[in-house]
Amino acid sequence: MRLSFTSLVLSLAASATFAADPADIVLHHGRIVTVDVQFKVVEAIAVKGDRVVAVGSNDDVRKLAGEKTKLIDLKGQMVLPGLSDTHTHPTGAAMHEFDHPIPDMQTIGDVLAYIRQRAATVEPGDWISVRQVFVTRLRDQRFPSRKELDEAAPKNPVMFSTGPDAALNSLALEASGLTKDFKITDGQPGFLEKDPQTGELTGMLRSCTRLAKPKGKSKSASKDEQRARLKELMTAYNAVGLTSISDRSASDGAVDLFDELKQRDELTCRVFLSYGINAQDPIDQIEKRVKKATEHPAHAYDNRLWLRGVKIFLDGGMLTGSAYMRKPWGVSQIYSITDPEYRGVLFVEPDKLRQIAKVVLSNNLQMTAHSVGDGAVHALIDAYEHVDKELPVKKLRPCITHCNFMSLEAIQKMQKLGIVADLQPAWLYLDGATLRKQFGEERTAYFQPYKTIFEHGVVVGGGSDHMQKLGSLRSINPYNPWLGIWTTLTRLPRWTDQPLHSEQSISREQAIRLYTTNNAFLTFEEKEKGSLEAGKLADFVVIDRDILTCPVDDIRDVNVRQTWMGGRLVYEDGKTEAVK
Repeated sequence: MRLSFTSLVLSLAASATFAADPADIVLHHGRIVTVDVQFKVVEAIAVKGDRVVAVGSNDDVRKLAGEKTKLIDLKGQMVLPGLSDTHTHPTGAAMHEFDHPIPDMQTIGDVLAYIRQRAATVEPGDWISVRQVFVTRLRDQRFPSRKELDEAAPKNPVMFSTGPDAALNSLALEASGLTKDFKITDGQPGFLEKDPQTGELTGMLRSCTRLAKPKGKSKSASKDEQRARLKELMTAYNAVGLTSISDRSASDGAVDLFDELKQRDELTCRVFLSYGINAQDPIDQIEKRVKKATEHPAHAYDNRLWLRGVKIFLDGGMLTGSAYMRKPWGVSQIYSITDPEYRGVLFVEPDKLRQIAKVVLSNNLQMTAHSVGDGAVHALIDAYEHVDKELPVKKLRPCITHCNFMSLEAIQKMQKLGIVADLQPAWLYLDGATLRKQFGEERTAYFQPYKTIFEHGVVVGGGSDHMQKLGSLRSINPYNPWLGIWTTLTRLPRWTDQPLHSEQSISREQAIRLYTTNNAFLTFEEKEKGSLEAGKLADFVVIDRDILTCPVDDIRDVNVRQTWMGGRLVYEDGKTEAVK
């Protein structure tokens, strides 16, 4: 592709400027997808230090090379800006299998087999916990019953936990002091499900897993081990092309671990931190934690590590049957829902939600909230709209995390207020078939409606909500961005041959922006990264195929050849061990 006259003039000017101070690296004879405003595709890119100094034709960019410049012939390979994942939980994910490997579970039979295996390994009376194996991702599409859990481990308390919801066996209920007469008195949400005919506990805890009292005997990790495993996970992220991540709900310990890696110059992903805050705390305690965030050294901008956001939890989840919906879920065997009026669980009342939003935004922090159901999405938009009357929120880019079930009204309000969102495309792939079965076509019309979001100018970023295991496809949830990109193009749930509302598919350019420029905007860094332009950070990936022209189904199988962060090679296929 030839440069325009203006670009050629700029390139020649750059050549003159850098003649005495040549580029460190020039990559040439490739297809460089700049993802700039025009979405230009050029032949070469030059890097000096940690920045891009020029992009353009082979001839023009190679003029910036000197005797010591490293020249890399791409031989036609495609280069993209470094990809970003706007939603991860890396410190927990890195440690998940520290005690023992956990197999993939796709059926209730797999779950029960794992529990039996653990029962044969641990002592009688020891707790067995199965975490984040979501019922929407089991072929059986249901929770294991109390009876099944009892039979699998008759001498052990068992908890099958999906986050806010859990299924317990009889010994786990007994060990936790939970009976049919138990009353929740801590002022927090949730309920213990009862058999409508007998009044006995079914073993289901709705949005109150906190009431279970598991006692684990797993190995504890030293600080050095935690840091080493987090570093290993960063390399695993690099192996699929990620150079930036957002930790949504970072603990104090997580901030410290990331800071230690930064001080050691071992961070191979740039990290944006959303500080975790418990919305159930009194407002004065929330104010203190917000102040702690603003006073933390990591709050000062650093393109490697930046504490700039706050996150709370507003509702349950679609994977567990507790997302807060505007209409009832409906009686469901999949989710073990027996109440026809059940709408899910909203954790924060409107008045308090407005207070929290005002505290966070008035301290110049980006607020986001876990908001899965359309009821929670509208509740959060209403809170931001209320704050906007006193404090314009657009420049603060308030966010909605997950934002799965939406409406046209919600999208229009988001555009007006400047609200951004982080979504997880892989959830459509993994859970779309179950959601269609539960809600039907009409109620899924605005499930992850990417095309409508783009058409209305709302900035949405792509992420994974990665929380357990290493391995980009075996993880919970999968952090492979190429699977996410493919999903937004095809909207094809697994185990089906029918797209979920194909009218909401987006273009390849838009799908790439989802993981590059849009995610940079979500973290206030669109002038620093997200596209390959002179002056921006030299974060880029070299891949094995042309994703603008290859068959769409080939996109999900992209292999990353190299990943560069700030002009530094942090991953090379065949030289850095990839996590399988």
